[in-house]
Amino acid sequence: MNHDARTNTTAALRIIPREQHVISRKNISKAALRVLYRLNEAGYQAYLVGGAVRDLLLGGHPKDFDVATSATPEEVKRLFRNSRLIGRRFRLAHVVYGPEIIEVATFRGTGEEDASVGDRHIVDGRIVRDNVWGSVEEDAIRRDFRVNALYYDISDFSVRDYVGGMQDVEDRVLHLIGDPDTRYREDPVRMLRAVRLAAKLNFRIDAAASAPFAELGPLLADAAPARLFDESLKLFLAGHGLKSFHMLEQTGLLKFMFPATARALERGDKALRALIEEGLANTDARLAEGKSVTPAFLFAVLLWGEVRDLAHTWITKGMESTAAWDRAAAHVVAEQCQRVAIPRRFTLTMEEIWALQPRFEQVQRKRVFRLMTHPRFRAAFDFLLLRAAESPAINELGQWWAHAQQLPHETLAAALAGVPQGAASESAAPAVKPRKRRRRKPAGKSGHKTDSV
Repeated sequence: MNHDARTNTTAALRIIPREQHVISRKNISKAALRVLYRLNEAGYQAYLVGGAVRDLLLGGHPKDFDVATSATPEEVKRLFRNSRLIGRRFRLAHVVYGPEIIEVATFRGTGEEDASVGDRHIVDGRIVRDNVWGSVEEDAIRRDFRVNALYYDISDFSVRDYVGGMQDVEDRVLHLIGDPDTRYREDPVRMLRAVRLAAKLNFRIDAAASAPFAELGPLLADAAPARLFDESLKLFLAGHGLKSFHMLEQTGLLKFMFPATARALERGDKALRALIEEGLANTDARLAEGKSVTPAFLFAVLLWGEVRDLAHTWITKGMESTAAWDRAAAHVVAEQCQRVAIPRRFTLTMEEIWALQPRFEQVQRKRVFRLMTHPRFRAAFDFLLLRAAESPAINELGQWWAHAQQLPHETLAAALAGVPQGAASESAAPAVKPRKRRRRKPAGKSGHKTDSV
């Protein structure tokens, strides 16, 4: 039994034999089993660990299988010719079997007995490099949540529990291992992991684990924006985005990840809330059906409120509409990317979706057909439908465009021939009669030409 003063946690082993748990080898990746057996046969301790064990105990089907072992990364590399060593902050091995990668990590240690062993570097309480090896007991208390510190032993098919994770699985609760203040300062992203896991597993977060969020939430600003982008995808594009969003709000962490979204919602914008919730619900539904989704559309939904309000403010002050929308989009994207590094390929799409919104109000013939051929038309139209709660006019506009797309080209063209600017309605497309074309007059004696119609 080991004691880690840094986390103030004691490891006490409880072994759950095969007949008392539901994990079966038939639900474990064949590649992961090959890695476990080879390490075991070579004389090393080797366990399936973390989220895979947790999800298997809950009856789920893990996508990733991680292995923890007493073998060092170099020893794993020598044992598996199909492996490569990666990472500087956390050095580990990837064993590759076709498209599948099994992540193999050496047991992490506390480094208290011999500080010269391994490589750990801590700055202002945050672990920036950690390659200190230890025992399986030390490895367990170094993990973040108790439900993630369960080990499946390939030698006898038991589950080894050192910190009470099995009880948490049964109680459906997330307890942080060690002192929450210390663990969050080591890695502030653990706060987001708590939210994500609670949303994914339908667990509650233990009060002691969530208590520091308000005080330590600002530490997320110190996390790498690229890492927060990856964490955002896990929060919102893994099938439980709506619940993750609600939990970010409830825990007060939303304003540290998406400050513009939080500001817009704090203004009591019910239409914006409806748009965000419906957008996330639709994304969850598409993922459940195995359909593709794009981060660009999701981020466009989350940031719309601030972009819209800024654009309207600048237009009211006299700025030209297109310039106002471009400036608002650039301002909001720049601010957001300081927190979450959204790649340019996505921000470009977001900006196009936003820029097309005012163009839906222009239902003149040439403008309608030009808009329908825009590469982002479908995404922008779907976005317009989400905006239905903003006003009856927006709702009517969405219905008009939905109807217009169903008409044959010739019918729509004839119906639009006499539609004035801003005259869209649900029945406008088929009801408006074609107007007679005005013949262009030649230049008069004065030498000036008339404006074309």
